[in-house]
Amino acid sequence: MAETQGTSANNAPSRTRRPSNSGRKGLRRRTLAILVSLGGIFLIVLAGAAWLGNKASEINSELTSATDLIPSLKEEISNDNADGAGATVDQIRAHTAAAKRAADDPVWTLGSTLPGIGTNLSAVSEVARSADDVATLGLAPLVKVYSTLDWETLLPSSSGTDLVPLKAASPSISAAAHAVRLSADRLSQIDTTKLLRQVAEPLSSARGQLQDITGTLDAAANASKIAPGMLGAETPRNYLLVIQNNAETRASGGIPGALAVLSLDKGSMTLGAQSSAADMGAMSPIVPLDPEQQQIYSGRMGKFMQDVNLTPDFPTAASTAQAMWERKTGQRVDGVISIDPVALGYILDATGPVTLRDPELVTLASGDLPTKLTGKNVVRTLLSDVYAQIEQPTLQDAYFAGVAQEIFAALSGGKGNAKGLLEGLTRGTAEGRVLVWSGQPAEQSVIGKYALSGSIAGPSVAPAQFGVYFNDGTGAKMDYHVKRTVQLVKECSQNGYEQTTVRVTSTNTAPADAATSLPAYVTGGGVFGVPAGSVQTNIVAYGPVQANVETAKVDGERASFAPYVHRNRPVGVVAVRLAPGQSKAIDFTFGKIVQHTEPLVVVTPTIQDVKNVILATKEASCSQ
Repeated sequence: MAETQGTSANNAPSRTRRPSNSGRKGLRRRTLAILVSLGGIFLIVLAGAAWLGNKASEINSELTSATDLIPSLKEEISNDNADGAGATVDQIRAHTAAAKRAADDPVWTLGSTLPGIGTNLSAVSEVARSADDVATLGLAPLVKVYSTLDWETLLPSSSGTDLVPLKAASPSISAAAHAVRLSADRLSQIDTTKLLRQVAEPLSSARGQLQDITGTLDAAANASKIAPGMLGAETPRNYLLVIQNNAETRASGGIPGALAVLSLDKGSMTLGAQSSAADMGAMSPIVPLDPEQQQIYSGRMGKFMQDVNLTPDFPTAASTAQAMWERKTGQRVDGVISIDPVALGYILDATGPVTLRDPELVTLASGDLPTKLTGKNVVRTLLSDVYAQIEQPTLQDAYFAGVAQEIFAALSGGKGNAKGLLEGLTRGTAEGRVLVWSGQPAEQSVIGKYALSGSIAGPSVAPAQFGVYFNDGTGAKMDYHVKRTVQLVKECSQNGYEQTTVRVTSTNTAPADAATSLPAYVTGGGVFGVPAGSVQTNIVAYGPVQANVETAKVDGERASFAPYVHRNRPVGVVAVRLAPGQSKAIDFTFGKIVQHTEPLVVVTPTIQDVKNVILATKEASCSQ
């Protein structure tokens, strides 16, 4: 058959068909429409980017302006300028509200949904909203409460204190704390790894500041809840007041010197008859102790009032002291308050000098002991000079107690200023010189959250916290002459675990002839086996929970030590003896540390300023 003329469509050769004139015009129209649409979208994107840029600049400017006002607010509060503080808070709220409005802009909100840049815009919005919440729900009500309180009248006095305003303020303080805590929680949930550096860094800073504010507000809220009751707003309260004597160290500060019952009734404060630890005698049978602490510190903790604070755990020491007091006197106390002469000095800085009025004490002081005590001379007088001038221990205790009596009389009489007193007590608390324990579980559960409790475990203890505590082994008052430093050395990690050395350096600064130039009551006279002039100390080091205490060294040489465990924390104990002028360095190395947070250390408060005792953490050089 002859082939058919032509080919099928499938086999046809490829050819380009020229469009007609009308087809070309349609294509140009469609192309133009697409280009116009794309151009329009491009212009919209440009406008949106410019708009977002303007909004970002506005948010940044408003938040910066609000932040810049914070120092003024602090100064106004510090100067009791309630009107000025209120006006400043209004300005802060105006700036944070403007920042929040900018972040709520529809274009900004739409931009927050875009991939990539959206997470950054969303994070900025959260910061703006949190700032406004803090200003509106936190600062504003707090400043309003502050303006209604007369801080001078809130201090305990002989005439009593109106605690109603403080009780009335509690709900507002608690609500402010709650609002700020919610803001802090929201910011903490943002993943900063996906953010631009320009956003991540300010966000991290805001987080840190909010955490600090949250902690402070929570403390204020808790204090406003329990303080009225502890000050005797409903029923009178009695507390055992313990004045620790740092010249003979104990883990929480010093041997209990003067004892007295401090009574509070609707803010009215009186100090009852005083006693001393020696007057308490020996407890038989001993006050029951938990086995862990009895193994570390011996049964003396439950036998002698002088030794209740061989343990650094103040709730244990306080509850033991309460039991001893009740057994000896038949009087039940509601709690225990401890303070040392350094903190008494801080109080005297606020109240001004006090003068001894008791004729017997004036007679005791005749000579080189002062009858007028100030913040500058009280520590040396109570911890050193009294032993040089008064030979009999009972009279030394009487002088010590008499000074304490006059200081608390000045407090109860309303002497001094509230600001100075609060600053002094705050400093004393931060340094571990003021400790409080309540026998009422509900109150103690709140106190236990803070350093004021002197707890070695629980919510007041940081995850990577170390502790260095000193217990006198001389049986005398030589610790006035000992200078110490404590430093953490972050060693190289091993098998994924952190490792830290706690370095304690001690120096006996007593004169070379201390054995003869210092009174026997100060040196101990060798009665307990320590040569006169030398000082012996049991140094107790605590590591973080679940860690191990692995080695101990004295001046670089391995030394035997006693390892223990207390509340799941490793404990190492080394006894060190120093002759006059001698120094020794003791290293405790802790390993298997599971905490990866920054370590810190707390120490027994001595006559030294704590900032001169705790040195900056050092990092070992580790090869990769």
